[in-house]
Amino acid sequence: MIKKFISACLFLCSFGLSFGQALPTGHSADFRVKTCLHSIGYSGLWRGQAELSVDEFLVKAKELGYDGVMLMAKAPHLSILEYDKEARRKLKARIEELGLTLVGLAGYSDFTAGIDKPGIPHLEIQAAYIGQLAELANDLGTKMIRVFTGYERPGIPYDRQYAMVVEGLTLAGREAQKHGVTLVVQNHHDIAIHHDAMYWMLQEINLPNVLSGWDAWSPTLEGLSKEEIRNSVLKMKPFLANTILADYVALPRYQYEHALTNYREDRPVMRATVVGEGIIDYDNFIGALKEIGYQGYLVYEMCEVLEGGGSIENLDATARKFLEFVKRFE
Repeated sequence: MIKKFISACLFLCSFGLSFGQALPTGHSADFRVKTCLHSIGYSGLWRGQAELSVDEFLVKAKELGYDGVMLMAKAPHLSILEYDKEARRKLKARIEELGLTLVGLAGYSDFTAGIDKPGIPHLEIQAAYIGQLAELANDLGTKMIRVFTGYERPGIPYDRQYAMVVEGLTLAGREAQKHGVTLVVQNHHDIAIHHDAMYWMLQEINLPNVLSGWDAWSPTLEGLSKEEIRNSVLKMKPFLANTILADYVALPRYQYEHALTNYREDRPVMRATVVGEGIIDYDNFIGALKEIGYQGYLVYEMCEVLEGGGSIENLDATARKFLEFVKRFE
């Protein structure tokens, strides 16, 4: 049993390296990180957020001093409907001209979507979409796509939804394999969001190019303790190929109940803030990454309404503060 486990780990590591995704070595001395800026922070998707074109964003990332970029693989940035082979060739050349590394594409999957309408082949549709993203990624010179599992739909048995996610990620992983691309599953959507569930799911899928993009955000909102979050990183070590960092402040919410002349506490709303100044303990999380010998990128995203507003000036200032924060761990 032990020999089989060791063989599996070695296979995952060698596969990851061949696909450009170095997995943790287990030795803290091997800890190496570079910085990556996610284009979603300059996509105009949140209230008051400035929008840059893909080229403007690339120039911005270079000017700020980031090593690499992650491109949002949907409009208004990198839509597969808008980038033909010639456009891809030009974009790849531009990234190389700027001296940036295209770390990966941010894909947008939800494998439980349409579960109440089984007559529509939603899994095949999403797997085909990710396959096209994999071709796009390969054309642009990257070997990684970030994906999600699925949101849990009410009124549908959980295990049916879980099984649909496993099938969808398996189909998508096989499509990505055709282009030499690795899928990293971000712990963002409801299904398998906890590290024990995610670890189980990745083992069940058992594809060497379906790995984990493990973040500190959801474990924090799940209410996990400092030690539990550290343990989540240790648990995910055999699969941990990427991580995306963001930080948030929790703004309290209350609802007035007229009959009681009083307020009822509700769940707080989250707003984005500078990394290191919010609710997420990144000293603990990155410390755990160092402990396992993580060798990937620290991808930074501004993925909510941002404290200080969404002007270019505030976005830039916040992105620069992330670079300063990362220096603590170099």
